[in-house]
Amino acid sequence: MESDLLKTKNQKSLLLGNEAIIRGALESGVQFVSTYPGTPASEIGNIFYRIAQKQGVYFEFSTNEKVAMEAAAGASFSGLRSLVAMKNFGLNVASDFLYPLLYTGVPKGMVIVVADDPSCWSSAQSEDNSRWHDLKAKIPTLEPSTPQECKDFVKIAFELSEKFKTPVMIRETTRVAHQSAPVILGNIPKKSKKEALFVKNPDMYSTMAPRVFKMKKELLDKIKNIEKIVEKSPLNFVKNQNSKSKKIGAIASGVSYLYLLEALENLNIKIPILKLGFFYPLPEKKIKNFIKNLDQVLIIEELEPFLEKEIERLAKDVNPKLKINGKNLLPEIGELKPEYIILALSKILKVKPDFDYQNHLKKVQEINLPKRNPQLCPGCPYHIVFSTIKKLSSKNTVIGGEIGCYMLATYPPYEIQDYLYCMGSDISIAHGIKKATKNKQKVIAFIGDSSFFHAGIPALVNTVYNNSNPLIIILNNSTTAMTGHQPYPGDVGINIENVVRACGVKNVKTLDQTNIKEFEDTVKDFLEKDEVSVIIATKPCIFVNKK
Repeated sequence: MESDLLKTKNQKSLLLGNEAIIRGALESGVQFVSTYPGTPASEIGNIFYRIAQKQGVYFEFSTNEKVAMEAAAGASFSGLRSLVAMKNFGLNVASDFLYPLLYTGVPKGMVIVVADDPSCWSSAQSEDNSRWHDLKAKIPTLEPSTPQECKDFVKIAFELSEKFKTPVMIRETTRVAHQSAPVILGNIPKKSKKEALFVKNPDMYSTMAPRVFKMKKELLDKIKNIEKIVEKSPLNFVKNQNSKSKKIGAIASGVSYLYLLEALENLNIKIPILKLGFFYPLPEKKIKNFIKNLDQVLIIEELEPFLEKEIERLAKDVNPKLKINGKNLLPEIGELKPEYIILALSKILKVKPDFDYQNHLKKVQEINLPKRNPQLCPGCPYHIVFSTIKKLSSKNTVIGGEIGCYMLATYPPYEIQDYLYCMGSDISIAHGIKKATKNKQKVIAFIGDSSFFHAGIPALVNTVYNNSNPLIIILNNSTTAMTGHQPYPGDVGINIENVVRACGVKNVKTLDQTNIKEFEDTVKDFLEKDEVSVIIATKPCIFVNKK
């Protein structure tokens, strides 16, 4: 609720992690916010969209994440504090700009919020792990565990960004973004009346050689100086330092730290814990000091063993005999659970839990619940499209899709989608199949209206330019449906058919698919064309109709 989010200083509010990030940005005096909707980060954009104007903040839903990051950087270049939010796959989209941005730096605070999604609750493509960007791009990264830390870490990130003239990333996961907890609120300052101004500085903003090599050295020097702050930062701390179990310890960050605390409470045991709030750069001296006298350490992290590999490297200098436990006891796939950590600790500590968690987990896996596939909403206009395409296509017809409501064509009763990757990819893949098979197979590619603006236009241009002839069906339901009906470019009168024709497509038709005969006849006609064809199936989402 916005009323809880906007309470005055020193009050407590029950906030989601994402809501706490918004509050932290407001307390930091943020002036420019951009995003492309993607769960588990969606609430950040949704709420800013509703409150930004009253709070004196510029907010936009950008056409994609790369554009959102570039716009936020432009605001920072002009002297405004900016924040950009996205999900993990959005960071991949934006990375083309992120990497040189780290070289140039920013004159005013810029915070990048990225939400990862272990177990793929809202991310069909893969269990993407944004932490690898930290090391590769060399972006300072904070990883909160609780809503209170979400708020506080955003404020610290802005301060760090301005001190070192670099973007700073907040990395959260689904369980951090969507957990609720009381948050102590700080002051929201009055907005500065100072006008924004871009001050020309080619030495800073142009990444041409040979200057780019000096920029890399400057970035490396920044990281070294940030490391000095990280070593002293209270965001990295040792808990239970004086516990009796001084030879066995644990290291965790993010939500994994909360799972660890729950597991230790369940076992009624205390061991030393190093909690890392700064994820990059790591406090290497603090880690070395923590592990130097241990016999064993348990590294608790979701997905790939990023921390585990780093601690293996550090242990060689101070404690080469240290037994490092991590993915030998914990899964590398999916979210962690306290039960997994209880079992890992019980093996290391040689204690028996008061409950048979192993058997419990086995029984849970064996429960044969009735299968329930994801379904389109009753009355969804996509039903007509999918049923018609299933009726008209043969076994030799290849049908592709991507991320959006139409990904559900993969499931019964339709089961017509042969491939699914990322936004814009279905058109490019369709083009590649057509070229590779020399037109031996008919190819149909689905793409949504918001996805078309996000990444479909370059793919369509390529298909026209390189002359192949898939049938592309743009599902125009007048909203960004799957992520929560956020605004998108179609709302301001950008006509999809005009854009398609401007890309060079000659065979274009906009229709209402509820006229089934017209839709069927057009599909049959366009499938036989020697050039790329586009049908724009235009029927609003049922929730748009109800507005």
